[in-house]
Amino acid sequence: MQAWMIWTLVGVVAFLLFASLLTAYICFYMVFYVPKKKKRMTDKEIQALTTAPPDIPEGDIYEVYREDMVKWTLAIRAMNPQSFSIKSKDGLTLRARFYELSPGAPVEILFHGYRGHAERDLNGGVFRCFGLGHSALLVDHRASGCSDGKIITFGVKEAEDCLLWIDFVKAHFGQDVRIFLGGVSMGAATVMMASGKNLPANVQGILADCGYSSAKEIIKKVIKDMRLPAGLLYPFVKLGARLYGGFDLDATPPIEAVKHSKTPIIFFHGDTDDFVPCHMSRECYEACASPKAFVVIGGAGHGLAYPVDKDGYVAAARAFYEEQGVL
Repeated sequence: MQAWMIWTLVGVVAFLLFASLLTAYICFYMVFYVPKKKKRMTDKEIQALTTAPPDIPEGDIYEVYREDMVKWTLAIRAMNPQSFSIKSKDGLTLRARFYELSPGAPVEILFHGYRGHAERDLNGGVFRCFGLGHSALLVDHRASGCSDGKIITFGVKEAEDCLLWIDFVKAHFGQDVRIFLGGVSMGAATVMMASGKNLPANVQGILADCGYSSAKEIIKKVIKDMRLPAGLLYPFVKLGARLYGGFDLDATPPIEAVKHSKTPIIFFHGDTDDFVPCHMSRECYEACASPKAFVVIGGAGHGLAYPVDKDGYVAAARAFYEEQGVL
């Protein structure tokens, strides 16, 4: 082979490698990176977040419930919640706020959705917890709200953080404290992924609201919604997560994790959810090995199952936990 042919081949390979790495980085930046989020926040910046005007999700489906969401946000702020923090395994300071129903009540640890934050996504969740007799600990995921970090991992590292929050609740409230887990959207995926790990007996129930079956399936679905080739782009998304985020996006997806769950799980989903399809929760429900229930809320879009039917939602969760003897 002549020298010019070798150098041409080397050039083509180098170009393809560069193009692949660049595409993977662009995918990483768009899907996982939070450019506007400071890696570490000052106390002053945290205080500013907790006193800013109520943040309501964008979209017409949420406007109907804006008044409720604003009311709930202002109400939980008025409770003067206690602030807590822990250190993640990779050194991030993760923060949460505690809303106490009564001394000694079970503690429900709540996790919010993708690119959201605890107060925005879970303001109504505090009152849902109160309706079940639980105090509520609202966690800001890594790279979200008041917590440190700039990389979202779709539940991979967030599930590990969940275990640390469980340990914190036991240490702070007593080793015999009763614990429940709850999550919406990516938060639901997080608690499902945690369910397959070796949870302590303190964790007596899990509520997963509009969670996805796997990061792969929801990302591919969103790519298709953007009229882009999901089969072509997803490998670059996965590569970007590995190279630039340091995590395996396909590690123990929710639908696989629940196959190893020993904790009762109740699944909620709105039947008009056009972001995370309802069938994803159904698939997780069918795969779940522990005691389970599946509740579909008619007319509810993404993350709106509780606002659409507050009484029915609490009644269903109460009935399930009573049936399992953990309420």
